[in-house]
Amino acid sequence: MTSPPASQQSLQDEIASLEARLRAAKAELNHQQDVSPDSRISGNESSAALHALLLLSDSALPLGSFAFSSGLESYLAHHKQPASSPQLPLFNTFLRLSLATLASTALPYVLAGYRNPADIETLDNDFDASTPCTVARRASIAQGRALLAVWERSFKTQYRHSSRSTDAHAPAESDGSTSTIAVNALSSFSLALRSAPHELHAHYPPLWGVVSRVLGVPLDQAGYLFLFSHARTVMSAAVRASVMGPYQAQALLASRELQDRIRGLVSEGWEKMPQEAGQSVPVMDLWVGRHEKLYSRIFNS
Repeated sequence: MTSPPASQQSLQDEIASLEARLRAAKAELNHQQDVSPDSRISGNESSAALHALLLLSDSALPLGSFAFSSGLESYLAHHKQPASSPQLPLFNTFLRLSLATLASTALPYVLAGYRNPADIETLDNDFDASTPCTVARRASIAQGRALLAVWERSFKTQYRHSSRSTDAHAPAESDGSTSTIAVNALSSFSLALRSAPHELHAHYPPLWGVVSRVLGVPLDQAGYLFLFSHARTVMSAAVRASVMGPYQAQALLASRELQDRIRGLVSEGWEKMPQEAGQSVPVMDLWVGRHEKLYSRIFNS
């Protein structure tokens, strides 16, 4: 077998050299794309949104939610079971009805507060007028004022100069920042609440929407987290009421069934306006309202 002529060998060496240079050039191009300014900005925005989501989902956020059972204690008291009967089926029914109630009454105000933060005072007044249950109204105001206090004392210095929100659903403002109007709305609302505490209420759902927008949490995640936090609060109450153990509660929180239910409720309420909000489970107001009538209770009304 004869060796290739010198000219062919030279061409093969040149081809190999060119292929090596091409591979090196492609690798350098990919590296530059990975660290390009656009990719860094996108990564920073995503990280900021995730960080804000973790802040709002923290169970240690001082909203006072742990003090309420959202009607669970009253529901169990009005559905007496034999001592040998498990209470888990009752709890599952209550959680399903409670999430449906929150999605039909409060979620539209969360979404509206996010989309139109300048309307916070109107939304607050409308939510108060559409909440006939005194106990539910008190709980909403207590949590709303706690959330407003968290904003004033903890988040305001970090987020009042925040840059453009990462949420694609939030309309762009004339000054180029989607959070500016929301920040101004929160500041004005807080000032008005201090000046005329009996004219404003500071209900939780619309304030959750406005704060979520300021923090740059995407709208769909803000709605999902609002319902998820409620489910977590109800399950925490169930653990303290000895309905289930902590591991069982975590299993329910992690279940695909709960995830699908919350996603479905957010999807159903996505286009619903506050004017369309209403109680879908009227008896829930009775269970929540009668909580303060219980002779013995472990949760606040």
